[in-house]
Amino acid sequence: MATAANLPPAVAEESALGAEKADAAKGRRGPRGNREGRARLSVPLTVLMWAIAAIYALPLLWFLLSSFKPGSELFSYPLSMIPREWTFQGFIDAWERVDFAQYFLNTATVAIVTTVLTVFFSACTGYALAKYNNKGTRLFFVCILVTTMLPTEVILNPTFTVIRDLGLYNSLAGIIVPSVLTATGVFMFRQFFLTVPDDLLHSARIDGASELAIFFRIMLPLSRPILFTLAIFSFQWRWNDYIWPLIVLNDPKWYTLQVALRSIVGAENIDWPVLLGASVISILPLVLVFFVFQKYVLNADVSAGLKD
Repeated sequence: MATAANLPPAVAEESALGAEKADAAKGRRGPRGNREGRARLSVPLTVLMWAIAAIYALPLLWFLLSSFKPGSELFSYPLSMIPREWTFQGFIDAWERVDFAQYFLNTATVAIVTTVLTVFFSACTGYALAKYNNKGTRLFFVCILVTTMLPTEVILNPTFTVIRDLGLYNSLAGIIVPSVLTATGVFMFRQFFLTVPDDLLHSARIDGASELAIFFRIMLPLSRPILFTLAIFSFQWRWNDYIWPLIVLNDPKWYTLQVALRSIVGAENIDWPVLLGASVISILPLVLVFFVFQKYVLNADVSAGLKD
């Protein structure tokens, strides 16, 4: 069998050009075939995702549109998603009947303060558990995770006893203090900080940065996606919390929004237009927070500042 070294120069050159053309043609067919295959697969997946989104959105859409219906139309047959008679009376009655300004202020105070403290202390704890290998660190982290396996109802009684003995009963501080540190937030920050190269910290220490400077000027900016993700979740948890404020608060002037909404529901009759209007008003801050901060929930470049 003749090799390229035994062939005449002209024949060898022609053979090499033919091989290059064949490889180029093969390369063109390969990516193009992959693109066509992905395009064919993306169509049914897109349809499936839109179908799932419609299933989840239908109850929410029905709820929003029902808030614009008069009471006589809510349970009239045949049922209709689109209001036959649009009205804002439910929103007006809800705002006038319930002291929304005070309840909004109470709920916003609890949600904002708790969210800020939760993010800060979770970041500190997660950083310490991830980057300081002291004796017992892993055992302490396991103990924190074990708390997620306990139902909330199990710890309500001892938590209430502690809050009462501390003199925080019937106050907003009694809602904020037990909710500051969450195992979920500690876990999120610890897992993220483990992905940050230790070389980045060593370089900062060589440049003379203190431990506080490393944490506030390097680690926290890198963890911005986790920070905003936990902030959104924490704000949602505290804004929608009902059981714990109901137990701790006794004076109506300290009621949060969810406890106040429950007061709209009577023992026998429910004013559905008022309840639906108040419920729609109560979810507006959550929607606003999500749309404002969702753009920050992106992947961080944890290798920034490091040389190859």
